[in-house]
Amino acid sequence: MTTSTGTASTDVVPAEGTGQIMGAEQNIDTVRQMYEAFGRGDVQAILDRVTDDVDWSTDAAIASAPWYGPKNGKDELVSFFQGIAVTGPVTEFTPLAFAGNDDGDVMVFIRYAFTVTATGKHVAMNMHHYWKFRGGKACFVRSSEDTAQVTAALAP
Repeated sequence: MTTSTGTASTDVVPAEGTGQIMGAEQNIDTVRQMYEAFGRGDVQAILDRVTDDVDWSTDAAIASAPWYGPKNGKDELVSFFQGIAVTGPVTEFTPLAFAGNDDGDVMVFIRYAFTVTATGKHVAMNMHHYWKFRGGKACFVRSSEDTAQVTAALAP
């Protein structure tokens, strides 16, 4: 495994189903671009970097957190970002470390915080993202976060 906080691995492997060579470095760059788009509120730029059949999910699902649960395909993925937006403002989203493996997968450790508009409660936590790629686009994403904090902040 290669870790990175600034530069990424130069190991490369063929992207599945293509003649393209996509390694950890290119995929980390793609993830960085998506995070920058998230910071700007540019959902379309994120959608442009995922496959049409993307499998995107948090590792938990509770009804009170509208972004939780599986999102399959770009149309459903939009609801993930809408759920975050209606819950309240993101006050911090800081990727702290990136890691990539020989298959081009990317793992990211993130500091994340938001305030729930309905309750006024603030949440600050560490998150983990796991990304898989196909043809230079994200095709599989998993996110883990502190569900106890989220549940408490969303409760009236």
